[in-house]
Amino acid sequence: MSLRSTVAAPFQQKGRESMPESEFVVALSLDRDWFSPDQAERLIDVATGQGLLARDDGDVAAEFDPGEVEIPEEFVPDESILQEQSTFEKLLDKVVSAGTDKQTAVAEINDLQSRLGVTIEAAAVVYARRRGVDASAETTEAREELRN
Repeated sequence: MSLRSTVAAPFQQKGRESMPESEFVVALSLDRDWFSPDQAERLIDVATGQGLLARDDGDVAAEFDPGEVEIPEEFVPDESILQEQSTFEKLLDKVVSAGTDKQTAVAEINDLQSRLGVTIEAAAVVYARRRGVDASAETTEAREELRN
């Protein structure tokens, strides 16, 4: 959730769902002092890859409703969110965001992997789909990983 919260913060601060990339970077680096400008740029790349942001001619737009994200007063994102997540991690985040306990999800995905004899990513795709969670992008990623 911290990536979603981090991305939502500048939009909540400005009361908009889109803004110039430079304004987004300033909000994260200077206004909030969470990241350096380079790290804030990296965050845009990661969030775009996760489907949380869309880029359009120098602007960034939230691909979710930032107003629906609760950001605790003391929230400070960890720099680890600047790293690209694996397909499994993306699916796990989606399942947890949809209401499944993280430990339960991991245990059930591991069990499914063992019973089906498939990769952890494939098991996570099946698990997410069974719970009605959109896993279309991650399904494509999992297929590509198998081909490589």
